[in-house]
Amino acid sequence: MQNILEIRGMCKKYADFSLKNISFAVPKGAIVGMAGENGSGKSTIINCALHIDFMDSGEVEILGKNSFSLKNKDREQIGVIFEQTNFPVTMTPKKIGKMLSKIYRQWDGRAYEMYLEKMKLPANKKLMEFSRGMCQKHAIISALSHGPKLLVLDEATSGLDPVIRDEIYDLFLDFVQDEDHGILVTSHITKDLERVADYIICIHEGEVILNSQKDQLLQDYGILRCGKSSFEALAAEDIMLCYERDYEWDVLVENRERAARKYPQLVVDPISIDELLLMYAKGKKNEGVIGKR
Repeated sequence: MQNILEIRGMCKKYADFSLKNISFAVPKGAIVGMAGENGSGKSTIINCALHIDFMDSGEVEILGKNSFSLKNKDREQIGVIFEQTNFPVTMTPKKIGKMLSKIYRQWDGRAYEMYLEKMKLPANKKLMEFSRGMCQKHAIISALSHGPKLLVLDEATSGLDPVIRDEIYDLFLDFVQDEDHGILVTSHITKDLERVADYIICIHEGEVILNSQKDQLLQDYGILRCGKSSFEALAAEDIMLCYERDYEWDVLVENRERAARKYPQLVVDPISIDELLLMYAKGKKNEGVIGKR
């Protein structure tokens, strides 16, 4: 088994929204970042994969097993963290640790205490006295302490300051040093995904529009910026997507270096995940634009 999570052909239809044939995998030893605008379907994918909601069709394999056949001992190997934590705010981390030790058979109390100290979380302070960032750190170290192999995080770092996000992502990078582990994480903060993810999946209107190794994506793709006359002189095969803004065209190119050699008079910038999402969300296909020239 090379993948710790596989989703194949996931479909889910609501009155005003649908997931359409979602397929991707989380390889062992990797962090997969899922990006997309609000309402694109990221949370729905996670909810269906974890059976919080039911998909209409498709298959999900977790830890090499069909997700419907997972036993309790298998589910204990999945750590899930959402944007809002669900621990009782009147409890302290110390009491929560004792509670969790009775729920999880592989609970590691020493690791939990080590994480509390490392993250500077007071063991005897009630969660209601914690900041939101402290609560999220506590939720994540609680998930790490029951011995999971797969971590699934849905906007778990949303709204946190950069210092706390940096501390959390350092924990994730340590976690996947074990090549039997893997992480699926969604985030609106695409700079974080650029920093830690090995693979990037872009979701738009319920569809996977891009699934690529991050390094290849950021190294190869580019944005060619030009005026109208220069845009009209571009070869059709060089335009993946294009987007018009205030007398200028942004053009998505598949090979930044090749485009720079072919059009030395034009600017070809590296691309960010934010720009890539914008291009796929608002850009036009080259055929439609070329045909109107």
